[in-house]
Amino acid sequence: MARKQFWIGTSWKMNMVRAEARLFAQTLKASPVLSQPHFQPFIVPPFPSIAEVAECLSDTQVIVGAQNMHWADHGPWTGEVSPLMIKDCGATLVELGHSERREHFGETDETVALKTAAALSHGLIPLICIGDSWEEYQAGRTADVLSRQVHIALSKLTDQNSARILFAYEPVWSIGERGVPADPDFANEHHGRIKHVISQITGTALPVLYGGSVNRSNCVSFAKAPHIDGLFIGRSAWTVEGFIDIINAVTTALAPKELEA
Repeated sequence: MARKQFWIGTSWKMNMVRAEARLFAQTLKASPVLSQPHFQPFIVPPFPSIAEVAECLSDTQVIVGAQNMHWADHGPWTGEVSPLMIKDCGATLVELGHSERREHFGETDETVALKTAAALSHGLIPLICIGDSWEEYQAGRTADVLSRQVHIALSKLTDQNSARILFAYEPVWSIGERGVPADPDFANEHHGRIKHVISQITGTALPVLYGGSVNRSNCVSFAKAPHIDGLFIGRSAWTVEGFIDIINAVTTALAPKELEA
C-alpha cells in the first residue's frame, strides 16, 4: 500500500542559540529541497527559538514543533509550558514522551496520555515517542512494551481527532552518541505491529516514524521499509546541510509508486 506522505523531521534537543536557529531556518527556507512533493518536513527547536523559527517558516510547508508541554492550560507549574503558550509561539506540533524525558524528568505513560489529550484538544499534533530499553530488547519484550505504551498514550482520548496523531518508534538503545541503529527489517516489523495496535484502538491507520541513529548512510534503508512512514532524526540533522542532504537522499530514493498525493 502506497504511503500518502513521508515525514522527515529533526528535534534539536538542547542545542542552538537563537542566531543559529534563525540561520538554519533561513537556509532551509531558501533551499529547493522544499519543492520536493509528497513529503512533510518538520523541525522541533528548543523553546526560546520556536517563535522566531515558526515566523521564518510560516509561508512554507515546514511544521514547527515544541519538545514538551504540560497538560494544563495554566497554573502553578513552575518551569512548564502550556499548550496555549506553544500555539502562541506558532508551533503546531508537540513531541511527547521522549525517552530522555522519561528517564531524567519523570515522564510516565500516564502523563504522556494526559498531554496527548491536551494537545489534541488545542489542535496541536502530538508526536508520541515510544521505545524499548536495551534490557527489554534483549529479553524479547519489544512488542509488549510498545503495545503497552501505545494503549496508555491513547487511553484518554474522547471525541478528539485521532487522525492528527503521530508516533515515533525510537529504541532507547538507538538514541544518543553511542546509540546503535535498529536493523531496518526489525524496525519495519515492529512498525507493522505498532500500526496494528493503533488500528485496534482508533479504527484508523496513523503514521509511525522511526528515530534512533538515523544518518545519511542508513536513511534510505529505513525510508524504503514499507511500514515506516517517516524519519525522526537527531544529530545527523543538526546542521541544515545534513538535514537537507537526508531529505534529498530519501525523496530521490522513494519511487513515485511508494508515495501518493
